[in-house]
Amino acid sequence: MTGLLGPAEIRELAARLGVTPTKKLGQNFVHDPNTVRRIVTTAGLTPDDVALEVGPGLGSLTLALLPVAAHVHAVELDPALAAALPETAARFAGTAAGRLTVHPADALRVTAADLGDPAPTALVANLPYNVAVPVVLHLLAELPTLRHGLVMVQKEVADRLVAGPGSKVYGIPSVKLAWYARARAAGKVPPNVFWPVPNVDSGLVAFARREPPRPDVPRRTVFAVVDAAFAQRRKTLRAALAGWAGGADRAAAALTAAGVDPGARGESLTVEQFAAIAASAPGAPGGEQ
Repeated sequence: MTGLLGPAEIRELAARLGVTPTKKLGQNFVHDPNTVRRIVTTAGLTPDDVALEVGPGLGSLTLALLPVAAHVHAVELDPALAAALPETAARFAGTAAGRLTVHPADALRVTAADLGDPAPTALVANLPYNVAVPVVLHLLAELPTLRHGLVMVQKEVADRLVAGPGSKVYGIPSVKLAWYARARAAGKVPPNVFWPVPNVDSGLVAFARREPPRPDVPRRTVFAVVDAAFAQRRKTLRAALAGWAGGADRAAAALTAAGVDPGARGESLTVEQFAAIAASAPGAPGGEQ
């Protein structure tokens, strides 16, 4: 393992760069070497993996990734942090610094073409709390080469991402992530490993990509059903999907054709059932990704 950043190094780097963590960018910098070692170990990277890191900040996790991955793509929105990361890598990572490519970009807009070669195979990131779910879903949609990953997010978000049908926190993020991958909770992270210290715990979510449950049904159409079902989660699916299907009767017909009780609610359905509903009404309008 190369040199890692502790509290003193984090504050020295921040002071030298004139960086103050901002809530707007969801910045909380990890200053505990044991935490980044744990993340990299839990991510299960192989020497052939190409890691994609979002929001590397001052470089704590980046330095732990460089010795174990074939290459690291780091996507950083903050221009000052993006510009400083190669120098930090050169200072602490030795020859492994040559494996780093920094992309000054918004992860919500980055494409496979933006990242180039080598194509990323694993997402390993301490994600900004305010954009964690859309970033994960965007990258899984945009980067088919991503095979697995481990992300650190707010504990409440982690719980939602890994929730199953019937759970009180099961919802849109749970179903949409399940479309792409099998996800599991991989541990909790206390607030005191961050600077500044957040007022919530963080959670680790591990995922492994799988084939979509219904490759023959457009993802947009399935996600439109999911969005409609949870927009009014207290309503039965017959009522909640009326707008999507063009009327309550048409919604009931689509549900029945899919083998789903029209009186059920979205929180009880698997992603496979949502896909079956979408397939049962091929003329229904598609929704946003």
